[in-house]
Amino acid sequence: MKTKRKTLWTRRPGFRWAFFLALCLFADLPARGALAQDGPLIAAASDLQFALEEIAAAFTAGSGQKVRLSFGSSGNFARQIRQGAPIEVFLSADENYVLALARDGFAKDQGALYAMGRIVLIVPHGSPLKADGTLVDLKAALNDGRLIKFAIANPEHAPYGKRAEEALRHQGLWDAIAPNLVYGENVSQAAQFATSANAQGGLIAYSLALSPRVSALGSYALIPEDWHSPLRQRMVLLKNAGPAAERFYAFVQQPAARAIFQKYGFVLPGEPERR
Repeated sequence: MKTKRKTLWTRRPGFRWAFFLALCLFADLPARGALAQDGPLIAAASDLQFALEEIAAAFTAGSGQKVRLSFGSSGNFARQIRQGAPIEVFLSADENYVLALARDGFAKDQGALYAMGRIVLIVPHGSPLKADGTLVDLKAALNDGRLIKFAIANPEHAPYGKRAEEALRHQGLWDAIAPNLVYGENVSQAAQFATSANAQGGLIAYSLALSPRVSALGSYALIPEDWHSPLRQRMVLLKNAGPAAERFYAFVQQPAARAIFQKYGFVLPGEPERR
């Protein structure tokens, strides 16, 4: 029988109040976006939280056209698109979701690659763990009892969670660390868990670790990119995309938007990596 993964929500009911407070920092819910006046709905992987907010602001400043942003896990958005959600542009953390939507007739074409993602180990201030990208200290912490809780996104539908699992398996840590894991619904929620008093650290998106709001909460180290399958991040116009969505989609590929992407560690093959 398949065991259902438990989140920190289900394991610790008292955590719920802290979770709702954390939404103000780490989640941009669809209801919030709906408060905006007319504008296409843009669904984006949650690792884009900070970068895409800046890009959307630049687009609005230049065009006068607003967009509505909704952040979450790529797998969940792909399912919602198939169920008829009125999303016009989809920026996925895993290109396979976009390619499958295009193959099945939900998109105008196969879209465009916009970034290669990276993952980092992040530890909050005061954690007994070290920000060690080799995960050697994480292994030691499992053995000496320093590690109690460790956060990743849910690998079942979050690409960054899947890559976190792959990196832990690469280092032979998956089976040992499994009882200590808490799962975020998406990588932004995993980042909130990892940088709070509820966990000693976690594996999250590099882009989130680079944001001022998250970097102020702890320290981080990049995980070698060959420890997991590539995070090829692809975006696409959906079949129902209108002119405003098309303009935003084009803007995201222009130099001004690329500069913002690069600031948050999102690079394309051939572009210099931020260090």
